[in-house]
Amino acid sequence: MFLAASAIVFAVYFANVALGAFAGRAFLGDVGEMLVLFAASILFVVAILKKEADREENGG
Repeated sequence: MFLAASAIVFAVYFANVALGAFAGRAFLGDVGEMLVLFAASILFVVAILKKEADREENGG
């Protein structure tokens, strides 16, 4: 769940960067872009930590 959310948030970030680079129509400003990338990073870290905790719980 968190990994999918991270991918979706990163896709929003990527779309913003691509639109800004190719069409000149970025929909997020600098601060918004930073917050979206930060959210994607946090969600990714949470997903990895949960997966590691599940693996440790199952004895692996």
